[in-house]
Amino acid sequence: MSTPYAETLHGEMLMRSAPGVRHESILARLHRCVQASVGNLNSAVLLPPRTQIQLGPDILLCPDMSLVTTATGKLWLAVEIVNSEDHRPDTVFKKQIYEEVRLPRLWMVDPRYDNVEVYHGTQFGLTLKGILAGRETLTESLLPEFEIGISDLFQNKGH
Repeated sequence: MSTPYAETLHGEMLMRSAPGVRHESILARLHRCVQASVGNLNSAVLLPPRTQIQLGPDILLCPDMSLVTTATGKLWLAVEIVNSEDHRPDTVFKKQIYEEVRLPRLWMVDPRYDNVEVYHGTQFGLTLKGILAGRETLTESLLPEFEIGISDLFQNKGH
């Protein structure tokens, strides 16, 4: 079972509620799939879920999933699974921070609508590349072995 955790956004501590069972099962499926795809990569490391990442002197975030570059240890891909009771920090505040630090990739996984918003960092900030749902497949060109069907990601085993 997951536990509450704290994040620091521009110097203000924010207590986050413990994610629910569906949130954690989606995270586990996605983490396993990404882990399998980075096994042969020397350029990136997948961190344990909700590892604290320092993005600035007064910014300490715990993305649901983090992929960092091996060479620099910098965050390259952040995945936020939206919690319906506590979505504003992920969908507004943290997304703005990711834009400010020029994060190369952001996936906003939204169990409320069973979709994934895929953002790519550009010189102008984060750009929405697509909203995937239903029978579509989440892939990432820089993770050539990675792919997961959206319906597989959001499956409700035992429900």
